[in-house]
This record gives sequence, C-alpha cells and structure tokens, in this order.
Amino acid sequence: MFALLIAALIPLSLANSEGDALYALRRSLTDPSNVLQSWDPTLVNPCTWFHVTCDGQNRVIRVDLGNARLSGSLVPELGVLQNLQYLELYKNSLTGRIPEELGKLKSLVSLDLYHNNFTGSIPRSLGKLTSLVFLRLNSNQLTGRIPRELTSITTLKAVDLSTNNLCGTIPVSGSFSHLSDKSFANNPRLNGPELEGFVPYEMSCH
Repeated sequence: MFALLIAALIPLSLANSEGDALYALRRSLTDPSNVLQSWDPTLVNPCTWFHVTCDGQNRVIRVDLGNARLSGSLVPELGVLQNLQYLELYKNSLTGRIPEELGKLKSLVSLDLYHNNFTGSIPRSLGKLTSLVFLRLNSNQLTGRIPRELTSITTLKAVDLSTNNLCGTIPVSGSFSHLSDKSFANNPRLNGPELEGFVPYEMSCH
C-alpha cells in the first residue's frame, strides 16, 4: 500500500516541479495580451494551463508561446522540464541570454526562439540535446562563435542561425555538413565555411 502511495505521488511531485518552473517563467515575462492568465500556481499541475501540452503521465511535453506579444527573459528553471519536446517562443520581444540550462532538456525535438532580441552567445550546452531536430535562433542579436558541440547532434535536420551578429567560421562537420548558406546568412562577421578537418583557433570574437 505504501509503495502504491509513493508511486502515485511521483507524477504529482513532477507536475509540481514543472509547474513551478513554468510559473517562474511567467513571473519573468510581461504579458500584455494575458495569454498566461491560466498559469495559476495553486493548481495541482500545469497540464490544465493554456499553451501547455502534457503526455498521459501529466509530464509537460510542449510549450507553445509563439507570436504572443511577450517580453522579458527566459529563466534557468526551464531546465527542470526533462520531458519537454517542443519549446516554441518565436516572434516575441524576449531579451537577455539563452539559459545554459536549456541543455538539460534531453527530450527536446524543436527549439524555436527566432525573431526575438536575445543577446550573448549560443550556449555550448545545447550540444547535449541529442534528440534535437529543429534549431531556429535566427533574427536575434546573438554574438560569439557557433559552438562546435552543435555539429555532434546527429538528429539535427534544420538549423537557422541567420540574421544575428555571430563571428568566426562556419562549421562544416557532422550534422552541419548538409546545411546551406541560408542557415548562416546576414551575420556580417561570420566567415567560412571552414576547411574540412580545420580546428578553429578559439580566439574571442565577441
């Protein structure tokens, strides 16, 4: 009986931690259209919130907040969402850095942060997203080099890093070998592509 009780509580505690993470995101955002009005921390879990999708075990697998007129920044607590597959935050006015903690989202299939105002570099930790298929960070204000760690993601099919202020050279190895120039367009300080087997000199280019 005790074991059954513990088993029943595990999904509940998971839902609570995921709800806490999403509510931390809500607190960091300005929401003039009230699209996050249903994100109520007093509810048992976030699966009843609008723009949040859960699986059959009440685990958050999708957050859809594209084109929602949101501003503010992302929060490191998002790294708690271990089962998240889709993080859709495109076409908002989000600022600040992309949190390193997004590299903990091992189930992530699609990361869409395009058409915002993110600054800083692309986190190397995103190279740990071994299920990632779509990575779209275009039309931001990102700087620094393209992390070589991204080329080791074998599942990557679509990458768009265009219209930023990235610098250095364009990787051509691994999953980047099939990408076209369009993926990197409108980065005035970006050179390339690299020669095959070239090891870039890691000089700062911020």
